[in-house]
Amino acid sequence: MFTGIIEAVGTVKSKETRGTNVTFQIESAISPELKVDQSISHNGVCLTVENVAGNTHQVTAIAETLSVTNLGGWQPGTLVNLERCMMMNGRIDGHIVQGHVDGIGTCTTVVEKNGSTEFTIAFDEQSAPLVIEKGSISLNGISLTVFNITATSFTVAIIPYTIDHTNMRQLQAGDKVNLEFDVIGKYILRSANLKMRKCESR
Repeated sequence: MFTGIIEAVGTVKSKETRGTNVTFQIESAISPELKVDQSISHNGVCLTVENVAGNTHQVTAIAETLSVTNLGGWQPGTLVNLERCMMMNGRIDGHIVQGHVDGIGTCTTVVEKNGSTEFTIAFDEQSAPLVIEKGSISLNGISLTVFNITATSFTVAIIPYTIDHTNMRQLQAGDKVNLEFDVIGKYILRSANLKMRKCESR
């Protein structure tokens, strides 16, 4: 479980395909503090630490993960947002993030606003009920507030601090981003759909 508050930005040092899996070596400031078997959010994707060596840690993405995230596009030099799992002894500064990516969005525009940067993200219309004005979303693992919602897009505004301390500084129009919708909203939608089916079957 995560909060969407990024701790560090890592750099992909190497990428190796092993069957249908891809193994990454990630270098970061927090890598020496990690332990094997820890769950770490990488761009919002929960991955297990397999090995730690110096300033680098190793993780592997299976075929299912590669098919629903942007990890397959990572190359040596790619910047990755990192967050260790939350400790249940303090404040939750973002929102509840599971690290289970729901799908991929596409950045369509980047607009500088003289103090902030606005990114518009296109997404699958089927997920529209899970996005609400001023609601929370995890975008590449970052807890953000959405606005200017349409059936197929939303906008987020990023302050300079977040730009400087995440990989949002590299995001351009056309880039893919990992999206995880608010888990509370997903439960509510699931419950509402089940009730509707029961009513229709009577």
